[in-house]
Amino acid sequence: MRRSSLIGIAPLLLVFATGYAQAHAFLDHAEPRVGNKVGSPPREVTLTFTQKLEAAFSSVTVTGPNGQRVDAGKARVSGNQMSVPLKGGGTGTYHVNWRVLSVDTHTTDGSFSFEVGP
Repeated sequence: MRRSSLIGIAPLLLVFATGYAQAHAFLDHAEPRVGNKVGSPPREVTLTFTQKLEAAFSSVTVTGPNGQRVDAGKARVSGNQMSVPLKGGGTGTYHVNWRVLSVDTHTTDGSFSFEVGP
């Protein structure tokens, strides 16, 4: 009888574990794309997450090839997207660092890079 009880509970545990994993805002995709190479410096970086974000507690910084920040102004948040305008930074590797708070109060952070050049 114990074995049948455990078998009945196992699907419930799986549902709860899956729901918990979905409760955090993870990066779904970005523009420019993660690891991609673009021909000219973009005017902005846009990040799309798996959950809606709290604007007051979400941020993104972008550094250009010379290591200086090229993000120009505060990030704009709308739903599950966050964008930041960029100043020109030339060719080379750009690094994007983000930290977000989803509407369910969980924070996540991460980084990625993309290349600018011919």
